[in-house]
Amino acid sequence: MLLGRIVAILLGSLVALLLPPIDAGRAAPAPKVAKARPKPSPPPAKCEAPRFRIVVDVGHTPDSYGALSARNDPEFGFNFVLAKLITAKLKSEGFAATRLLVTDGKARPSLFKRVSAANDGRADLFLSIHHDSVPDKLLETWEFDGAKSYFSDRFSGHSLFVSQQNPHFAASLMLARMIGRQLKEQGLHYASQYTLPLMGRYRRQLLDKDVGVYRYDGLVVLSRTSSAAVLLEAGSIINRDEEMTMNSPERQETVAGAVAAAIGEFCARR
Repeated sequence: MLLGRIVAILLGSLVALLLPPIDAGRAAPAPKVAKARPKPSPPPAKCEAPRFRIVVDVGHTPDSYGALSARNDPEFGFNFVLAKLITAKLKSEGFAATRLLVTDGKARPSLFKRVSAANDGRADLFLSIHHDSVPDKLLETWEFDGAKSYFSDRFSGHSLFVSQQNPHFAASLMLARMIGRQLKEQGLHYASQYTLPLMGRYRRQLLDKDVGVYRYDGLVVLSRTSSAAVLLEAGSIINRDEEMTMNSPERQETVAGAVAAAIGEFCARR
């Protein structure tokens, strides 16, 4: 009996020596639970040029034509000519599924028509073509063909916009940079005024100061599309000299070629 009690006491002492002391001021640590590793994201779909669905959007509509040029020509006409040329260039380089998108109606409803058309068609890429102007407060007056007209020769150049709200923001930014680099290699410069306070509500964050890519989250066609999306302002038509240049087949070919080359590089990276 006594021997059994002694053995019990010795065993208790041995356990006490082996166990770490308990801090009365805090609870014993909870056992660690192994965290489940997050599943890796699936790799992006491989780009096969004949099946790569590109939507080339003609900015604005015949009813809501956008800006007026320094010589009173509507922006929609400039957009249509260049977008049609880009579409043809892409098709000639193997992107057979490229689609030219022209919408009608008033400005804001037409934006959602574009988004629906792109998303319903399961576009892989959305590119919107525009031509630039300036805020009204920067306009000056002159007379052209006997009519009062408005111009601003202060700024020129192209610009590229992406939205951080787009589900494929990284891909959108990559493509915009590629287009910007291609345009730069052709000796073209981007419009730098969007960083200036004088732009007011049109002021934007510059994401790439080398090739002119800006962030513009408020654009419906960039933020609501399900694919990568870029908006290109191909040049300033409110600048009297650049308006004439943007009307020339040579500049249109240069821009279309640069865009097609960038999309080809984009596809190869995919």
